[in-house]
Amino acid sequence: MYTSVVRLQNVFGFFTTVAFVVAAFIAASDFLTERAPIVRTLKTTGVQVVRGRPHYYSSKKEEYAVINFSLDADLSSLFTWNTKQVFVYVTAEWPAADHAKTNATNEAVIWDTIITSPSADHLANIGPVAMKKLRKSAGGKSIDPNRGKISLKNQRHKYKITHPSGKLAMTDNVTLRLHYNVQPWVGLLTWDQDVDYGYWKALKNGVSKRFKLPAIKEKKPASAGTR
Repeated sequence: MYTSVVRLQNVFGFFTTVAFVVAAFIAASDFLTERAPIVRTLKTTGVQVVRGRPHYYSSKKEEYAVINFSLDADLSSLFTWNTKQVFVYVTAEWPAADHAKTNATNEAVIWDTIITSPSADHLANIGPVAMKKLRKSAGGKSIDPNRGKISLKNQRHKYKITHPSGKLAMTDNVTLRLHYNVQPWVGLLTWDQDVDYGYWKALKNGVSKRFKLPAIKEKKPASAGTR
């Protein structure tokens, strides 16, 4: 006869098998849901190159860039009943000095945010007042597509851009690019894609027009008659 331990092992094994199969079906269901993210506007509204210490812990002065931008994007199709949260970030990209030989590209994050689904609001790192407003905005819904609609005007940068060489002024062929990372409750993490995969469409218009970083502004010398 089977002992209690053997019976317990059989029950546990059956439970884990069922849980794994259910999780697999949940993860696979994402591939049957259409994703069609689109960017309507992504442009710079202010670009400046400064010479100084970009961070409080910087040991020396160097050139760093600050970029403000406007963004109008619709990522609502990324939110399904299996979506936990979506990590959205904007990068500045420009060819490396040896781009012709290595095809290397410099990339720096200038802004990011985490958009939670209503079922994951308790994970948001915000204060109690903001949390109350966030939960109220969902209105008891398990899915709130409006959270995937981003509209930013003259958004201030979160992070400054630096380079190991310490030089950034007059850098050419710079672009802004929108990225996203979908984090499901069950399944694989997925990032923005450049080509279509079945129901999942590539992000449209996710890259801004090319621009050039300006020169460092020189301080105007005081006039001789000024005292």
